[in-house]
Amino acid sequence: MRVAVCQLNARDDRAANLAAAEALLVRAAAAGADLAVLPEYVDYLGPAAGLPAPESIDGTVGRFFADVARRLGIWLVAGSFHEAGPDPEHTFNTSLVFDRSGTLVASYRKIHLYDVEIPGRVSYLESATVAPGEKPVVVDVEGVRVGLSICYDLRFPELYRQLVTDGDAQLLVLPAAFMLHTGRDHWEILLRARAIENQCFVAAAGQTGDHEPARTCFGRSMVVDPWGTVLGQVPDGPGLTVVDLDLERLRAIRAELPSLANRRL
Repeated sequence: MRVAVCQLNARDDRAANLAAAEALLVRAAAAGADLAVLPEYVDYLGPAAGLPAPESIDGTVGRFFADVARRLGIWLVAGSFHEAGPDPEHTFNTSLVFDRSGTLVASYRKIHLYDVEIPGRVSYLESATVAPGEKPVVVDVEGVRVGLSICYDLRFPELYRQLVTDGDAQLLVLPAAFMLHTGRDHWEILLRARAIENQCFVAAAGQTGDHEPARTCFGRSMVVDPWGTVLGQVPDGPGLTVVDLDLERLRAIRAELPSLANRRL
C-alpha cells in the first residue's frame, strides 16, 4: 500500500481550505497513493465566531471529499470536520473515510477531548464546544486493517491497543492539529511509541503554522513503521510525503518480536 500524508495550514476560509486540500490530494494521486490522509479540522481552523454552520456527514464537506476521492480514484481519510453535534452548543470532531468510488465506508468521532490549562502558555477547553465520540473504529482498506484516531487521542495508548487487539489494525492513522509547544517535544516520540508498542504502521497528517486565534500548529506530518523508524516526514509548511508500506515487514516484526502475542493484560 502506498500512503500519502498531507500537511495543511487551514484557516478561516472554508472554500480556500478545501481547495488547498484538493490540490494536495491531486499531487498524492499523481504520485500513485492508494490512501491519502488529511489533517484535523481540514474544513475550518479559525475564530469560533466565523465557523460555518456544522453539517451532517453528507453535507457540503462530506460531498466535496466524496467527489474528490471518486475523481482521483483513491482511498481518503478526510482529516476531520465540524459535524453537527447532539445539541446547538456542541459539534462532533469527525473523521470520514471514502473508498475509490467516493462511497463513505467509515466515520469516527474523536473520543479524547483536549482540555488543557498550562498557566501562561495555553488554555484550551475542547469539551466546551465538542461532544466526545464513544466507539473505536477500524476499517478494511483493500485488505489492510486501518485504525482511526484524531489528534489528542495520541496520548491514550489504551485506544490504540484496542484498535489492534479487537480490530486487528495494521495501520493507525492520525489527523491532527498538534500545538507547537507540545508538538516539538512529544509529537514524534508519541507517534513512534504507538508504532512500536502496537507493531503497526502509523500515518499522521498535521496542520502546520499559525492559525487564528493565536494558535500555532507543529506540523511535521510523518509515516512511521512498526519498528519505530520514520519512513517519511513533511518539512515545515504545507506539503506531503508519500511512502510505500511493506506489509511483509510488519508480519516479520510481529513474528520475530512477538510482544503482542506475549502480553499478559
